[in-house]
Amino acid sequence: MTRAFLVVMDSVGIGGAPDADHFFNGETPDTGANTLAHIAQACAEGRAEEGRSGPLHLPNLDVLGLGAATRLASGDATPGMDADPTGLWGCAREHSPGKDTPSGHWELAGVPVPWDWHYFPDTKPTFPTDLGRAAAEAAGTNGILGDCHASGTAIIAELGAQHMRSGWPICYTSADSVFQVAAHEESFGLDRLLDMCQTLAPRLHDMKVGRVIARPFVGSPETGFTRTTNRKDFAILPPAPVLTNWAQDAGRRVHAVGKIGDIFSMQGIDTLHKGSDAELMQHLSNLVDEAEDGSLTFANFVEFDSLYGHRRDISGYARALEWFDRELGMILQKLRPGDLLLLTADHGNDPSWIGTDHTREQVPVLIAGCGTGQIGQVEFADIATSIAHHLNIPAQGPGRTFL
Repeated sequence: MTRAFLVVMDSVGIGGAPDADHFFNGETPDTGANTLAHIAQACAEGRAEEGRSGPLHLPNLDVLGLGAATRLASGDATPGMDADPTGLWGCAREHSPGKDTPSGHWELAGVPVPWDWHYFPDTKPTFPTDLGRAAAEAAGTNGILGDCHASGTAIIAELGAQHMRSGWPICYTSADSVFQVAAHEESFGLDRLLDMCQTLAPRLHDMKVGRVIARPFVGSPETGFTRTTNRKDFAILPPAPVLTNWAQDAGRRVHAVGKIGDIFSMQGIDTLHKGSDAELMQHLSNLVDEAEDGSLTFANFVEFDSLYGHRRDISGYARALEWFDRELGMILQKLRPGDLLLLTADHGNDPSWIGTDHTREQVPVLIAGCGTGQIGQVEFADIATSIAHHLNIPAQGPGRTFL
């Protein structure tokens, strides 16, 4: 029996989204954004030399078709990535009206988002008065801090000390459809933070806010504050069964690696493996060794996005890609006959672009284990249908198989 490994390289877009002019960073449309090509160009020009040097070196991804897929999607040059692909390769476009994590992942899993997400205005205060009161009530406090758009690391640096003195939670949002709550794991309490977010989640989901995110941190005003790995997303449920449900309903085991469990609210998931990207890579490697015949493994590697894309750190993003490529080489060597490994992304986050938000881009579709050739330009939902086809289970979404 066959196995499938669906691996999302969070935010590794390849440009060329046909509707990029409808999505913005500030006042600037995303037209022309290209996460992978612009990183490759910066590396080739010596503009990404912090902690690494020279042209972008991704031999394993390139031979699977990453450079070729980028050129297909956008026509942009990919210096250092000119291999003739030996995998099955192409690019995919999204139809959901968002460039965020739930939109991308739901559609990759076979269910395009049927509604417009609610986004909070970039004003201060940013939240409706009644929502601020509800947040304070859920926390058991007389008020909240923040109430604005902010970077998560910046706002805990700015308000962490005040939070520890007052006990009030730090509530903020971003350009995504999210309500985020930062609180100190010790002085506020991790369980209290998670309870607060769980209490607020139904109210925000009714508003079509995609996620309520608990952002715990530790440290002190003297030593500085650091976010921990105990983040938890309380995501709105998909409106229909997704790939993980299809697999589980067919009697297959489903393993989630990274934030997949949060994105899908553990729907259709048997085991969950969390941690840093380095820890997630070890989990993925173990599953390649141990996952059952007929199983689905669905993984997300988030640090491209969270540590480097939003912070517009080209060198850091390049380092992360090169690390991932090295690790991928070892994974590929362990695949069994009949295994499918499909690498893709959920949106872009061009670190050379203006602003700090995601960018609307097409994504790569790189497949090991199913021969060689070009699949062309496909749809996000085709990925779920194709994996279902490989696993010989019924597909319930709108996609078509390219296998």
